[in-house]
Amino acid sequence: MTSQTLSPETGTGGAAPRPSSAPATAPSKNTPRRALKSLGTVLLCLGVLVFVLPFVFTVLTSLRTAADVARSPLGIPHTFTLKNFSDAFSQIHYGRSALNTLLITGLSCLSITVLGSLASYPLARITQGWSTWVYRLFIVGTSVPVFVVVAPLYLLMRDLNLLDNYAGVVFVYTAMFLPVAVFFYTSFIRSIPTDLEEAAALDGCGALRTFFTIILPLLRPITSTLLTFVSLQVWNDLIVPLVFLQDPDKRTVMVNAYSFIDPHTVQPTTLFPAALLGVLPLFLIFVFLQRHVVAGMSAGAVKS
Repeated sequence: MTSQTLSPETGTGGAAPRPSSAPATAPSKNTPRRALKSLGTVLLCLGVLVFVLPFVFTVLTSLRTAADVARSPLGIPHTFTLKNFSDAFSQIHYGRSALNTLLITGLSCLSITVLGSLASYPLARITQGWSTWVYRLFIVGTSVPVFVVVAPLYLLMRDLNLLDNYAGVVFVYTAMFLPVAVFFYTSFIRSIPTDLEEAAALDGCGALRTFFTIILPLLRPITSTLLTFVSLQVWNDLIVPLVFLQDPDKRTVMVNAYSFIDPHTVQPTTLFPAALLGVLPLFLIFVFLQRHVVAGMSAGAVKS
């Protein structure tokens, strides 16, 4: 009979146990990072709710009857109707006012981009002292609110016979947002290498030809960003068309929607549909052109 020697390594079973490859349990280094990520997700969801809930409430209230809203303003809707939208459509003369707003917005964007890009090119390339001070004056203009200059502008438009005129409103918007355009374009042009312009100068191109053939095509990303900002501001503006346009046939959508506000009582079933109809064209434009808008804003945020 063979004797079997037992050892501490083999134990009683004769087979050596496999050494444990699992390391000792240690606190994960990614735990704080995961906690911060989760907190950021929660805050993001809360922020989305803060912006989305008022819009949802506006849409639901616009589809409810006046009796249903009076019975339970914040309650669950029981009946829905499109009559509120049809009434608002006819009362604010939606077709005419939308065309007025589209015309003013388009002309204002065109003048702001053309004048802003032409003014920014020399300010970005000329390094003399006067160009720096002119640029600083434009920057100061971005901080001047419209309420400060509306009275002098009214008197100026009256003396120029531009009151109750589309051209006068376009001039006002151009003066308001030209400093913003100069700030956008000057910062972007400074990031463009001067080698391209030097090569064009060797080929005999003048300053204007260099701008239109070399610089202007490179300004498409920042132009998309600028047009997004300006169109939103002009379309949703109430002060300028309310002050400078007295003819009801020339009023914009927002001015006609503002006419539903009564100083004593507010009817949500008439005000909310008018407000939604006012922002509907701009909303549809951004839905169909969101790729181009986002691409332009993303490209304008980095240097070429």
